[in-house]
Amino acid sequence: MDKQGIELPGAAKYGPYSAGVQSNGMFWLSGQIAVEFDDVKSQTQGALDKIDSLLEAANLTRENICFAQILLVDIDDFAAMNEVYGAWIDSVKVKPARAAFAAAALPAGALVEIVVQGTR
Repeated sequence: MDKQGIELPGAAKYGPYSAGVQSNGMFWLSGQIAVEFDDVKSQTQGALDKIDSLLEAANLTRENICFAQILLVDIDDFAAMNEVYGAWIDSVKVKPARAAFAAAALPAGALVEIVVQGTR
């Protein structure tokens, strides 16, 4: 099995995991959060920026994403998150499948966490 990690040197982690893994033409990025911001729109953009950086580190683009999972502490933040996410994914030819739902709590007090996976 050809399994490789995807990492960003110096990036914060909240547990014993890889920021991303790629194997056999597939990739998985761990949930990205941006707790350095206070509101859901800024945290969404921050998480998406981190995803962009991880994709770039693996020579991938948004076009390679097949599925996105979005966790929100408050489902009432769905519209605000969706506004930012929609702009981020707007230029992608085939939009990823997606699930979004509320979680009781997220790491480090995050308001939103975004997980993506896809293929080369």
